[in-house]
Parts: sequence; C-alpha cells; structure tokens
Amino acid sequence: QVQLVESGGGLVQAGGSLRLSCAASGRTFTSYEMGWFRQAPGNEREFVAAITWSGSSTYYADSVKGRFIISRDNAKNTVYLQMNSLKPEDTAVYSCAAGSTSTNWYDYRYWGQGTQVTVSS
Repeated sequence: QVQLVESGGGLVQAGGSLRLSCAASGRTFTSYEMGWFRQAPGNEREFVAAITWSGSSTYYADSVKGRFIISRDNAKNTVYLQMNSLKPEDTAVYSCAAGSTSTNWYDYRYWGQGTQVTVSS
C-alpha cells in the first residue's frame, strides 16, 4: 500500500509558476513509476506527466510540454511538478498517482486526493 499526499496548489495569475509536491509513504517509493493527472470541472481526467522510478525518463502531455517539469527525490519519497508559464486552461485539480508511466489513468494503482490549481487571466 502506498499513501500519496499532494500539496502546493493555489491561485496564481497567468504566466506565473507553481510547484506541486506529492509525498509518498508506505511501501518502497523508489520501486514505483509516478504520474500526474489533472481534472477540470466537466472534463475527463487528463494525463499531465510521468517519470520512471530512477527519474531517468520523463513523459509529458503535448499541452504542457516545455512548460511543466516532473522530477522526483527518492531520498525524500517525493515527486514534484514544476509548472511554469501557467495558463487559465491549466486550472484543474491535480493528482499524483503511482504504478505506471502510462497516459491512461486506469493503469495506475495508487492515487492522492488532489490539490486545486487555479490560474486567473
């Protein structure tokens, strides 16, 4: 069992930055690939980014490529999502997930509760 807790969300103006954190506890964090998803009201859950257990490979949705950076610190059992040049369309609840680098949410085994990100224009 892995417990995931996100933090770092909030309200930011367009063009601004936020860094989300996802702290993991439970079973060995380093053995899990990790991902970030987001869901805006009325929309389906959307893949944002993923990272392999070592951090050597990362994957991004086209909509965030070049603006967002996923990283992890296995010593701290934490995965991060650095979000730059934020746009109003980035507004959503962001959730981290463990168990895959897939773009499909149903391939992930464990989920956090999510953190709200709101980008004002």
